Amino acid sequence: MSKLIPVVMAGGTGSRLWPLSRESFPKQFLSIDDSGFSLLQQTLQRLSSFEGCEVAAPLVICNENHRFLVAEQLREIGQLGTNIILEPMGRNTAPAVALAAHLAAESAPGDTLLVLAADHLIKKVDVFHDAIKLAMEYAAKEQLVTFGIIPEHPETGYGYIKRGSAFCDACFKVDAFVEKPCLEKAQAYLASGEYSWNSGMFMFKADCFLRELKQFSPEIYQVTQRAINESQRDMNFIRIDEAVFSPCPSDSIDYAVMEKTHDAVVIPIDAGWSDVGSWSSLWDVSEKDVQGNVNVGEIISIDSSNNYISSEKALVATIGLDDIVVINTDDALLISVKDRVQDVKKVVDELKRRNLHHYRQHSSSYRPWGKICDIDSGDHFQVKKIIVHPGEGLSVQRHLHRAEHWVVVSGTAKVSVDNNEFYLSENQSTFIPAGSVHTLENPGKIDLEMIEVRSGHYLEEDDIERLHDRYGRV
Repeated sequence: MSKLIPVVMAGGTGSRLWPLSRESFPKQFLSIDDSGFSLLQQTLQRLSSFEGCEVAAPLVICNENHRFLVAEQLREIGQLGTNIILEPMGRNTAPAVALAAHLAAESAPGDTLLVLAADHLIKKVDVFHDAIKLAMEYAAKEQLVTFGIIPEHPETGYGYIKRGSAFCDACFKVDAFVEKPCLEKAQAYLASGEYSWNSGMFMFKADCFLRELKQFSPEIYQVTQRAINESQRDMNFIRIDEAVFSPCPSDSIDYAVMEKTHDAVVIPIDAGWSDVGSWSSLWDVSEKDVQGNVNVGEIISIDSSNNYISSEKALVATIGLDDIVVINTDDALLISVKDRVQDVKKVVDELKRRNLHHYRQHSSSYRPWGKICDIDSGDHFQVKKIIVHPGEGLSVQRHLHRAEHWVVVSGTAKVSVDNNEFYLSENQSTFIPAGSVHTLENPGKIDLEMIEVRSGHYLEEDDIERLHDRYGRV
């Protein structure tokens, strides 16, 4: 019996959810509700209770910059193997899925791929599961299935799928894929009852997709086949060679295959779906209080209604505000009327123009060994919190311009400074002079947490000379 292989596309920057979403930590890696799990993790956990067939380990496609973040989030939910495909550059959805299909076809060409985006919300999981079961019936008949979202309002931000003749009450032949419409056309689509929003979710057998891809987009087929044949396995990653992959055309699945094949079918569903494309769309699908407010964090709202307010740490209080979005992070604050949140991209563009780091990274960032968080900084000093997971460690390195003082807060550190090896436990510290060769690892069973104080006249991250690194970083 064939298996169901989730193929999760985890690229993209999610700039419309700034300041929570940033280039180094985009929205698919954020936890935006009270579950404590990111959108990527929820995408995979949604399938943990599926009973229609065996669900295999997922294939997750991301870019090089997010590889350790993806690995950490898969590790947290027990789904990490050698199952992360690293694209050297973005080439849209058709090449990304083709890489996964070629990889799956190496061992089981008849297995069924369930293609999902990592940054979608689905509230009605049981409805989604029923749609998957129905889709499997048609995928087994060598149909290429797409999932349409039954529209709730005339939306101009989505593409649409027009359904044709019916296979059954819940599955239809695809008549046409339609680009994002103007408002007048969107209203007509809604009134007709013949159109669904294009969710970007698909199901098909690996060999069926590759057959259609080879017919309608042969260049994508050939480049991606060669890219998988010449890929390298490295830790949890499947590395795609840049020189091989770069000539690949950049096309969506819709354009490359679905609009051209005669075997496309659509299953319209009402599963509480959202692509979380803006703060207003997140307000739409979130639970609200009696005043219509969505409050995330420590919030006090007085005579305020229909707001979305999120604060990571600080208390936020509002008085007499309606239809407002407030997003407060460690280093940035966004305040917008709710019907202007699409213009958040203009803020991101301005940050880029000024070359400010706020569009690119948070005060916290992930490393293959754990996490590093900014605490304070000033002239010639920086204070950071460092978390190293059990069994992991920093590279063997040295800095020409800065010295470091390490203080262990919890756990145990195995430290080496100029070939002098020793252990530090809670409340113990050490000093690393500029120019010293040093490294650190966590030999214990719990996370190692420590405070690092950097001092010197140049403190940037490029003052790291890695002499040896277990994670293959340069």
